[in-house]
Amino acid sequence: MESSSIESRTILALEALKNDPKLSVRTAAKIYIVPEATLRYRRVGRQSRRDMPANSRKLTDLEESVILQRVLDLDSRGFQPRQSDIREMADCLCIDRNASRVGPRWAENFRAKCEDRDIVRAWFTLVRNIITKYGIHETDIYNFDETGFLMGMLSSAKVVTSSERRGKPRTKQPGNWEWVTVIQGVCATGWAVPSYVVVKGKYHLLPWYQNGQFPKDWRIHTSENGWTTNEIGLDWIKHFNQHTEARTKGVYRLLVLDGHESHHSSEFKDYCQAKHIITLCMPPHSSHFLQPLDVGCFGPLKSSYSKQIEKMMRMQISHITKDDFLAAFLEAFNTSMTTKNIQSGFRATGLVPYNPESVIGRLDPKPITPSPPVSRPNTPNSWITKTPQTSYDINQQSTTIKNKIARHRNSSPTHMYDVIDAQARGMSRMAHKLVLLEAELKEVRAANEVLSKRRRAKKTRLRQGGSLSFQEAEDLVAANEVDEQIKEETRRRGSRTKGGELSARRCGTCGNTGHNMRTCQVEVIVSEEDNSE
Repeated sequence: MESSSIESRTILALEALKNDPKLSVRTAAKIYIVPEATLRYRRVGRQSRRDMPANSRKLTDLEESVILQRVLDLDSRGFQPRQSDIREMADCLCIDRNASRVGPRWAENFRAKCEDRDIVRAWFTLVRNIITKYGIHETDIYNFDETGFLMGMLSSAKVVTSSERRGKPRTKQPGNWEWVTVIQGVCATGWAVPSYVVVKGKYHLLPWYQNGQFPKDWRIHTSENGWTTNEIGLDWIKHFNQHTEARTKGVYRLLVLDGHESHHSSEFKDYCQAKHIITLCMPPHSSHFLQPLDVGCFGPLKSSYSKQIEKMMRMQISHITKDDFLAAFLEAFNTSMTTKNIQSGFRATGLVPYNPESVIGRLDPKPITPSPPVSRPNTPNSWITKTPQTSYDINQQSTTIKNKIARHRNSSPTHMYDVIDAQARGMSRMAHKLVLLEAELKEVRAANEVLSKRRRAKKTRLRQGGSLSFQEAEDLVAANEVDEQIKEETRRRGSRTKGGELSARRCGTCGNTGHNMRTCQVEVIVSEEDNSE
């Protein structure tokens, strides 16, 4: 309240100095009880502290909120942006106001994390209450999640390269980027539920199952794109129950999971209830520190799989098939999904043994200082100062400003300034959104132009099967063009003949088409009787 009061008196002092040229700064500071230095700085144009952004910040709170809403909008439509995409959004806003671009780690620092201590503490309380209510033994606590693989994609890693190299080295990547999903479950004892692999395809092929090293209880499911569905989620929970029911020490099993749609279908929940499986969903955006699989297993699994693919590349295997993927995944699974890693994941997330403080103590506290309420007399027609979100709000605030100006005499203009600031924030928000939308529209138009050219191009078949070089393709195109010209000329000449058809030239020796007498290969034998005649 004190800072708000000083700011109000400072504004009144500035107005007094503006209206009375004879009034000195020192006298005004004494009259309105404000620091003289502050009044001098504000008179020459310096902003108040509350209006000045931090020196190290590239974007304002409003700009960051616009980017956050944009990210959430993309995520809701299934287009989760990468950190590079978020950095491009920030650069667009900076360039729009002629500011320097953001740093290389800006997007990483901006990434929202659910690290609210109260939310995490409440979740651990829920875990303890469920374990107590259902009498769940530690050996009956499970976690499951799904992770995706691009079959031929290598993960990033440190490499050794020539000291004379300039720039960042580029690692060769295999050509197949087909998506595969692995659904994996683990137990707090360190045991892994048999893997459940979802591949793209319609039919199960015999070579997938001819590798004798695969465990007999692993399962493969096909889908249109290699992603999971509600049907696959239901099939997996049946797979889970099949392999864990006999291992249960108590009556109930606790299954910790995330908020994926396939994990919360009505069929999924009904089956879990019938089989005494208690599902517990983690808070949003918290799997990176609350989920045992993410903390202890998936990282080593991805890294180990990448090493297996790299070995194949060094053996000149440039295209990764499903058979190659399954073999590489089996090796990666055996080296990473160990008892030690699984137990470490449960211990690091504070689940088994139950230790919430081991997680909560690592979270950064986020003190929240509520804005002090501004005491202002209520009037029947007073406008509640807020950031306008629609054109109606802008028009309403504009009317309020006009009325305030018309009625203003010697009263404090603080409320008017608040309304103007709110209106400016709303317009700025719309302007920031417009910058991002214009950048996206530019990319969409460029992509549509390229796509339109591809679709307008005639799909001419050059040759069936085999391989074809660019030069051979050009020769075939040229030959086809010559053939089309010949056909067109033949068609034009034929239209001028009586029969509508042009008789083909024939050899004078054999009477066949395609050559003349000089190049004819037919030998004509003349008999002696013909010579005597």
